[in-house]
Amino acid sequence: ILQYLAEKTGEFLPTDPRLKTEVSQWLFWQMGGLGPMAGQNHHFNLYAPEKIPYAQERYIKETSRLYGVLNNALKDKDFVAGEYSIADMAIYPWIVPYENQCQNLNDFPHLKRWFEQMAQRPAVIAAYEKAKIVTS
Repeated sequence: ILQYLAEKTGEFLPTDPRLKTEVSQWLFWQMGGLGPMAGQNHHFNLYAPEKIPYAQERYIKETSRLYGVLNNALKDKDFVAGEYSIADMAIYPWIVPYENQCQNLNDFPHLKRWFEQMAQRPAVIAAYEKAKIVTS
């Protein structure tokens, strides 16, 4: 959906083929890596009716590894693909519950900077305000 909307509006997706591919790579990284692994982290650490230490530890470590990948990618950039894009939009919500994922953003300084920068974007603030209404 994000790709479709970005293509239709001409926003948040570069026109340069190389940069567009980089955005797509990060979008797919979120969908195939961070999202599923952080989701398993949430399940085994917050929702599973039975605590399974192996599963908890496995997904905490995998989430940490993925945070490290993101941290490394952000060391020289403000956003994952250089400019703010649909990739950042897709990744950010999976970092928001970092504490529930048993992660410490101080261990990932570039990710922390990006996260704080993202949290200050007017559209992000507005979206999370609307989410409060929906979830209350």
